[in-house]
Amino acid sequence: MPQEKTEARKAVRAAQKQFERESNATQRARRKAFAQAQKEGLSLREIGEEVGLTHSRVAQIINGE
Repeated sequence: MPQEKTEARKAVRAAQKQFERESNATQRARRKAFAQAQKEGLSLREIGEEVGLTHSRVAQIINGE
């Protein structure tokens, strides 16, 4: 396999791993923020209205789904 393709494959794998790490961190932060907002008295509907999601999707996010 040509050297360029080997390097390109490594770069693609590295970019994917970075994306997954950052996505997971972002998901955890969102889940935490939604749960905190609920704890502070916002309803699932109110949280959903703020971010453009349904209340059922907000519940799923809080529950880690």
